[in-house]
Amino acid sequence: MASGITGKVLHVDLTTRQSRIEEIPEVTMRKYLGGGALAAWLLLRDLPAGADPLGPDNVLVLMTSVINGLSLSGTNRYTAAAKSPLTGGYGESEAGGWWGPELRAAGLDGVTVRGKAATPVYLWIKDGQLEFRDARPYWGQLSGEVQDGIAAELGDKRVRVLQTGIAGERGVRFAAIVNQLKHFHGRGGLGAVMGAKHLKAIVVRGTKPPIAIDKDRAKGGLVWFRERYDRTKDRFHTLGSASAVMALEAGGILPTRNFRDGSFEHARAISGQEMAKTILVDRGTCYACAVACKREVEIKEEGVTPKYGGPEYETLAASGSLCGVGDLHALARINQLYAQYVLDSISTGAVIAFAMECYENSILTRAMTGGLDLTWGNAEAVEQMVHLIGRREGIGELLGEGVKRAAKKLGRGAERYALHVKGQELPMHDPRGKKGLSLAYALSPTGADHMEAPHDPLYAGFHPQGHPMGPLGLIEPLDPLVLDAKKVRAFFETQKLWSAYNSVGMCDFVGAPLNGLEMEPLVAYLNAVTGWNVSLYELLKVGERNNTQARLFNAREGFTPEDDVLPQRLHEGIGNGPLKGQTIDRDEFFAARRVYYEMAGWDPATGTPTPTKLAELGLDAPAVK
Repeated sequence: MASGITGKVLHVDLTTRQSRIEEIPEVTMRKYLGGGALAAWLLLRDLPAGADPLGPDNVLVLMTSVINGLSLSGTNRYTAAAKSPLTGGYGESEAGGWWGPELRAAGLDGVTVRGKAATPVYLWIKDGQLEFRDARPYWGQLSGEVQDGIAAELGDKRVRVLQTGIAGERGVRFAAIVNQLKHFHGRGGLGAVMGAKHLKAIVVRGTKPPIAIDKDRAKGGLVWFRERYDRTKDRFHTLGSASAVMALEAGGILPTRNFRDGSFEHARAISGQEMAKTILVDRGTCYACAVACKREVEIKEEGVTPKYGGPEYETLAASGSLCGVGDLHALARINQLYAQYVLDSISTGAVIAFAMECYENSILTRAMTGGLDLTWGNAEAVEQMVHLIGRREGIGELLGEGVKRAAKKLGRGAERYALHVKGQELPMHDPRGKKGLSLAYALSPTGADHMEAPHDPLYAGFHPQGHPMGPLGLIEPLDPLVLDAKKVRAFFETQKLWSAYNSVGMCDFVGAPLNGLEMEPLVAYLNAVTGWNVSLYELLKVGERNNTQARLFNAREGFTPEDDVLPQRLHEGIGNGPLKGQTIDRDEFFAARRVYYEMAGWDPATGTPTPTKLAELGLDAPAVK
């Protein structure tokens, strides 16, 4: 095995309290590289079809990559994956921070967990050694108390704590997982998987970080990035993802009042620019990353502390414009609650916006909400709803199921206001103004996902002279408001790249095209670390392999093309702003979807990857267990 890789995966059974180390063959490591691709391979191999996502047979996979734990900016994200309690299909979510590199320094590339503990436990992994420890003292505590308590118990402030929260303990179907209180596996409800297993946390400490096989060549990759990166000119550093508020407002696609509108009258008040001028106190970062895009805010008189970071774009939009809330201080408090309960801020905000529209249309009443007035813009009500959802109390018991299940239970036309794909709530980007995104929402294996590929405004900037996507053959500018075969091709090619990023742990905010780390230098760095001779072609095939395996997983669980659709509202016109009336034409969407199926090697009738495509990618059809 190459020196930068251990190939060791720790398998843990909570029911029997047994564990074993599996050494993944080098050929398999090269075929998948880690992250999402290797996680999907393990789930297809080890998870029985039809397993209850909240039952003991579900398998939670935490997987690093072959370049995690070294020093190139943006290369230290890692994957959490399992069967999703929210969608019933493939669940995958990446996070940055510090946990992945620490696991690698502990001598492991990944951990899988199955079974259910008799009482709450946490796993303590130090330099490859596993210990089951009693988590009952931490059950029911907020995330900050858990992290502080475990660090004190172990006598080491440098331990890295990956935990589920009260939301996960109580089975909120969109509960998240967080490391170091600020770095989230947000989507898919994987925190509920941990809670159902009575697994409070996985705590790691390592003292032997991986070493590149060719140190000089790897150092050259660091020099390449340092010479070309200027933090002072990087919007991700200066404003973070929160810069998107004003950008999307200007474009008429800032999701507002449950996607009825595309313009929010209080956009500037909740923007990254306003945050930087008022409550921002620091810019946090992930392991070995120069970009430092994380927001850290403080409002002492309101109890808001930088310990929990600060609101990113998705939180500002989901709890702000989507719910009609224009109070930045309230959004900072709400963001802290998401971190304390460990909730996905996208789904939680979307669920509350759904409830507000149901309230507006008398499907929900004040008696049903426990006296809360769920009118648009009521920041206090939104804040109280986070508590109720996080604890699954009152109306939070229903809403903790997600909009798809809640709408079905409410009936009376509530389904019209439940905006989701495959059961996962829409992220805070409107495909009616960047139409390639409609493919990302409909075709993502995890349900609606804005991180499947770059968005259409970047396609508009394609050109033949040195564009970073030129090596993919993407050299022709494309109109964001057009959905045609050229747009499908751009999505298909860039989706492979971003899926490959999820396999090697590359942050989309550092890699091209959003930032300056280009594809060829990344491939050269990967080879310096591993001693391999991977090509860009091979890296993209890893991404395609990742996508295809996730599709196989969902097909095995009963998903069909009927699940690759958009909510009705996206086929209706935007209500206000510069793109008022703009919609996604249903016939154009289905035509584009068919083109994608055929490009991807999926049967147009069933949506299932063909035997020919599986052979090309070196994949076997999964056996149904």
